[in-house]
Amino acid sequence: MRRLKLPGVLAAGLMAWLAVALASSPAGTEEFGGNDLRDIRLGMAAAELVETGYVDFYCAADPKRTLAGWKSWRDCPADASGTRAIRFGYDPSTSRDGTMVAGHPAILTLLIDDTGHVAGLQIETDPKARLYIRKKAFLLGLQAKSRYGSDGWACTEGQPDAGDQPVGGIYLKERCTKTISGRSLIVERNLFRRPDQDIKSFVDETRISILRARD
Repeated sequence: MRRLKLPGVLAAGLMAWLAVALASSPAGTEEFGGNDLRDIRLGMAAAELVETGYVDFYCAADPKRTLAGWKSWRDCPADASGTRAIRFGYDPSTSRDGTMVAGHPAILTLLIDDTGHVAGLQIETDPKARLYIRKKAFLLGLQAKSRYGSDGWACTEGQPDAGDQPVGGIYLKERCTKTISGRSLIVERNLFRRPDQDIKSFVDETRISILRARD
């Protein structure tokens, strides 16, 4: 793969996220014992979620339904399994660059099950980010894979659809999965240009799902 130079904000974010991972996951092990995002950890009770540092709560299934905070999670509609999806962002007072994960502008969704526990977390790169940052969005997936241990991932690569073209010589349509410490991880990365997109438009994204693994 072509070597890419990371903008400063991305490099700083990468180092910060990996530093947490390295501090919480002893080298050479396949266990993960840290939080998944800031002070959020899969399996914790919704009542334990800290309100400070987060803003802009609303229901993912009904964006017009805003919430006062985590404590209002029951106000969101439940899916067939009883899980509620809550969108949220970072308080600017704790993150002056906005809602960023490892230096990438991100859309965050927390999943809370019908027992009131965190059942999942979804992290997606923001397609509305400025171009100079968004064009590196596919790299967030690499950072996520490093955070949960670079070994043990099962990856598949999709084939181009008719008319799809690489971007900067790179064509990427990758889906990787891994199970670790009660977590079922899915990391999807895409980088390509569809036939209906012009020279300044392209698909460039990472989607990360951290879900409770089934027994």
